[in-house]
Parts: sequence; C-alpha cells; structure tokens
Amino acid sequence: MLGVLLVGTAVALLDTTRRLRETREELGRMRDQATSVAVEERPRAVQAAGAAMRTAMETVTRLREQGVRGMLVSSIEDLTAWALEDRTEIVRVADEDGNVTIMFSDIEGSTALNDELGDETWLKVLQAHDKLLSRCFDQHRGHIVKSAGDGYMVVFSTPELGIAAALDVQRALARERVPRALRHHPVRVRIGLHTGRAIERDGDWFGRNVAMAARVANQAGGGEVLVSTELAARLKEQLGEDLAWRLEQTEAVTLKGLPGEHTLWRVEP
Repeated sequence: MLGVLLVGTAVALLDTTRRLRETREELGRMRDQATSVAVEERPRAVQAAGAAMRTAMETVTRLREQGVRGMLVSSIEDLTAWALEDRTEIVRVADEDGNVTIMFSDIEGSTALNDELGDETWLKVLQAHDKLLSRCFDQHRGHIVKSAGDGYMVVFSTPELGIAAALDVQRALARERVPRALRHHPVRVRIGLHTGRAIERDGDWFGRNVAMAARVANQAGGGEVLVSTELAARLKEQLGEDLAWRLEQTEAVTLKGLPGEHTLWRVEP
C-alpha cells in the first residue's frame, strides 16, 4: 500500500514539474512576443533619431582623422586632384578673364577643442559653424568645392566677393548673437585667399593657384584673413584707393611646395 502511494506521489510530482516547465516556457514566449511588438511599434522618428545619432558619431570619428588640415599640408598634386573633381563648376564661377578667387578656411586648434568638448558637443559646434559659414558664402555667391571636418575650400568669381565673405564670417563669429553652440564654445576661424587662373594655360597654373590659397590659409591665425600678393595687387589694380578694407603687409614667408619667399597681406575691415 505504501509503495503504491509513493509511486502515485512521484507521478504527480513529475506531472506538476512538467506543467511548471511548460508554463515557464509559455511565459517566456509571451514575454519575447511582447518585446518584439514593442520594438516594432516604436515610433519611426525615434528609430530614425537613433540611427542619425549613430551616423553622426561615426562621422565625427572620420572627421577627426580627415580635416581641412590635410588639405593645407598636402602635396600640390593632392590639392589639384581635389579641385579637379569640381573643375567644370569652378570654371563656370570664374570671372570673365578666367581668374577665380580661392578660399581655404578651418578652425584654429580644432583637434584640441574636439578632445576637450567630446564628440557629441563638438558635433553641435561643427553644425553651427557649418551653417554660419555656408550662409556667408551663399550671400557672396561662393561655390563650396570641398568641405572636410572643420574646413572649407570655396571659390568666388572676384577677390571682392571672396574678401567680403571672409570678413562676414569673422564678424558673424564675433557677434554676441551667434548660435548657442558657438556662444557656449566659441571658435576662431583662420582664412586664406588667393586669386589666379581657373583655366589651364602653359602648364597647370590652376594647380599652383589652389596650392597657394591653401598655403596662405595655413599661415593665418584664428580670427585672421590673409591674402596673397597676387590678390592684393589685383584689388589695387581694379579699385585703386577705393578699397573697402585695409591691407596690411606682413613679413615674407616661405610656403611649402612653392619656391621663393612670399609676402602676404592681412585684411582689416
């Protein structure tokens, strides 16, 4: 009798254990299904925002490795290659005599500033910087050839338009009513300009002109606008003493990849 009772108890216990296991499995399936439904029903805008942020952070990482500083110190061949990608548009922008004014710009000390602020804040600063500069370039009919990281290469049909855009950038950055990201984390932009032929004649003069503009920018400090002697001479030839800005001569410097010494001019409003 006792043996029968023990066997019955064991069978009942096994049945109860089986039912508990099945119940746990069913609860697990229900939980997984509920989680899946919740994910699928998550607003698309939230998912898009998450994807955008991931993309932005990946972009920041790439930008830290590829800034305009690479343009400023690269070989003349590389500079020319970048510009040649947009050669047709650059020729279209050129003045009637085939000359074009080339501008390079970047943020002074951007790598250190990025490290100090962190990627998320730095991205906001870059976005505000880009929006401000793009607006200034558009107002003076500038064509953006290339932007990378915190830097730009832009072309204008005349020296006056290029200088006007450069000074507008510096004035806009100095104003109190700048975008919040720039107000809390101000940046100093350095700008260099050069004027030369956009159309090849007797060798690739265009490549040299692109390199000259990049080298001039590399000599500028934050908040400064420097121009080449060729651009200064062209302004004086066209406008005489009726310049809207002052040109201050600086000491002669050597420029990487370009022979001889070169006198640069600081533009003051």
